[in-house]
Amino acid sequence: MSRQKSWDLFCRVVDNFGDIGVCWRLARQLAGEYDLQICLWVDDLSAFKRICHSIDSTLTVQTCQGVEIRHWTEPFPDIEPAQTVVEAFACELPERYVQAMAARVVEPCWINLEYLSAEDWVGECHGMASRNPRLPLTKHFFFPGFAPNTGGLPMERALPQQRRAFRQDAHAQAAFWQDLGMVPPCADERRISLFCYPGSRVETLFALWREQIQPVTCLVPEGVAGEAIAAFFGRPAPAAGSLLKQGSLEVRILPFLEQEQYDRLLWACDCNFVRGEDSFVRAQWALKPFVWQPYPQAEGAHLSKLGAFLRIYCHELPAEAAKAVTDLWEAWSRGEAPGDSWPAFWAQRAVLANHAEGWAKALQKNGDTATRLAEFCPDKL
Repeated sequence: MSRQKSWDLFCRVVDNFGDIGVCWRLARQLAGEYDLQICLWVDDLSAFKRICHSIDSTLTVQTCQGVEIRHWTEPFPDIEPAQTVVEAFACELPERYVQAMAARVVEPCWINLEYLSAEDWVGECHGMASRNPRLPLTKHFFFPGFAPNTGGLPMERALPQQRRAFRQDAHAQAAFWQDLGMVPPCADERRISLFCYPGSRVETLFALWREQIQPVTCLVPEGVAGEAIAAFFGRPAPAAGSLLKQGSLEVRILPFLEQEQYDRLLWACDCNFVRGEDSFVRAQWALKPFVWQPYPQAEGAHLSKLGAFLRIYCHELPAEAAKAVTDLWEAWSRGEAPGDSWPAFWAQRAVLANHAEGWAKALQKNGDTATRLAEFCPDKL
């Protein structure tokens, strides 16, 4: 294969789905919207398959949705590097590949795609260069973010139109619920998607929802919060397709959805609990109230990331709504029972839904990550 307009994107699966989720969206968008030859190297194809069911985890090389997929194994094969090399989330490229990059006549554009953060220093570090101390190579740091001086957020060009069409089409929504083995929600029912890290106080939320006057249907991917669900309902961890009830609460266990289906789940629910990076970004594009849980880090470092985002997200919210969001998100991310913070948050849902619309429009003006990358890299070759 010619290596003109070629990109190699490397991904190690650390957080099960966040790393590969971001990389897979990015790879598809670069291939589909910019006609680039994308090769995605992934070390864990089994995790990849859970968000893209057409992946064959037994194959070393395959093509899916216009992207070449290669299993990243050791020893790494002897191949010609691409023109542009993206090292996602500091995953450390194989030494053999780095040496081959240095041997190219034209130095490749080497990108370290960093994790998403709203912290002030992100804009200052975005695009910074670091010269390799032993090889004729330069790495550039690329930071997705929420400000104009960052790399923006992942968002496909057609996403706003697709979301609008889905939200305006009752038949499409009914077909979506039918695919999940459900009927559309009744008039007073509320549907909430739940994607969280182990140790979350899920049982305390369930206890609150069980006592609500309106029925609440909570949709949980299989394998998420399994121990908490089992303890609350007094039964073994449920498999996909399970339905559990207590009071006003109904919990449905979903199979792990492909990314396009998960987007529609976020669009169709009244509130979304999300975690990490990929689902966090998609919840913002869903235009619905959401609760974010950053990836837990030692010594509470994730709470600094949470605080940085809350400062910008809540800046234009009314004081009461801003406090409700802050109180619930902080309790949830600290692993504490939400207590009164959930009723206060839920009382602000109309304000938060309106805010979500304006927030997404503002983010779109910053440009999306794939476009920013496609514009940044040719200048560095």
